[in-house]
Amino acid sequence: MDSNQITREYFDSLLIEMRHIDAVLPDTTLHLFGETFETPITTAALSHLNKHHLQGMAELARGAKIANAVMFAGMGDDEELNNIVATGARTIKIIKTYSDNDRIHNQISHAEKCGCLAVGMDFDHAYNGRGEYDIIFGDEMSGKTLDELKQFVKSTSLPFVVKGVLSVADALKCVEAGVQGIVVSHHAGIMPCAIPPLMVLPKIVEAVAGKMKIFVDCGIQSGYDAFKALALGADAVSVGRPLMNPLKDNGAEGVAAVIQEYTTQLAGAMARTATSNITNIDKALIWQR
Repeated sequence: MDSNQITREYFDSLLIEMRHIDAVLPDTTLHLFGETFETPITTAALSHLNKHHLQGMAELARGAKIANAVMFAGMGDDEELNNIVATGARTIKIIKTYSDNDRIHNQISHAEKCGCLAVGMDFDHAYNGRGEYDIIFGDEMSGKTLDELKQFVKSTSLPFVVKGVLSVADALKCVEAGVQGIVVSHHAGIMPCAIPPLMVLPKIVEAVAGKMKIFVDCGIQSGYDAFKALALGADAVSVGRPLMNPLKDNGAEGVAAVIQEYTTQLAGAMARTATSNITNIDKALIWQR
């Protein structure tokens, strides 16, 4: 029933075909929302990292900046977001589904004013395991309707990203709402028996038909995991837990080293599969044992 274990087992069940003839030096460049990054490996939408490092989220952002990677920022106040953006890391601010919609609109507005790359919402933490509205660090959440999502999207000029999509049904609603990116995720196993993101990913990719960017979160532990996700249709992948100890031990440099290591592994897989760049990875390269 452990969704994280199920997800790991699914990753490990996917094998990579090798191809050598006509192979070229690979390009791991990510083009996202009008900007260019060296890697499709992003940070996950983490929060409350002060127990790992005194400056927590800002230090994580500095690591993303060093690696020229996208920074996702989770729950946190305006001052913290200002500090994150001030590092120069191009940041996507993910907002919780607070019961107070005015609070959501205020955070969307602040993300726009302080210079975020994009803004979005974390839909997979609205309810707890008892079927009630969740309470996170004392803040009450609530479910949101499609009409509410449309209003959030319309309230900003920034690209809007929805985190916590694990079905074709929700992905299509995001398309209808004008969302420009989704994160396929089960929030680190928030529900037992949840579908592994990579299992549902191909169906989501087919359904949205290129109308939005697709990130994959949960279980990325190497560049080979990233390659599998990209081959199955993701545009980028997010890494969370593997960054925690390096952040604690070596700060921004430790974070950057993990992202760069995964990017190097990804490049190695691309070179040995005759894949020139991250946008044309042949899904036929992935076999399931």
